[in-house]
Amino acid sequence: MGKGGWVYIMTNSRHTVLYVGVTSNLIGRVKQHRSGFYKGSFTARYRVNKLVYYNLYDSIEVAIAEEKRLKGGSRKQKIKLIESMNPQWDDLFIKEVAKWI
Repeated sequence: MGKGGWVYIMTNSRHTVLYVGVTSNLIGRVKQHRSGFYKGSFTARYRVNKLVYYNLYDSIEVAIAEEKRLKGGSRKQKIKLIESMNPQWDDLFIKEVAKWI
């Protein structure tokens, strides 16, 4: 078993776009999204830079399976998941994750 993995959901300022991702380094990955590090990427084009949901799994394999499950689900299901953790749609990177640095 390798190290754990994070599943996260990000959105744009108007909450019109939802992006589901997986990573072993949540802080680094969110920083990449926020800076537009990959210029032609989906998240850069649609200005997806607000972390609204995250969850840590024991293994990256389990996290990848959960990411695939979420990506296959409806927008309504994703919104329900976000609001179960973050009903105000706060930017959790600013509110919580940046404090880990």
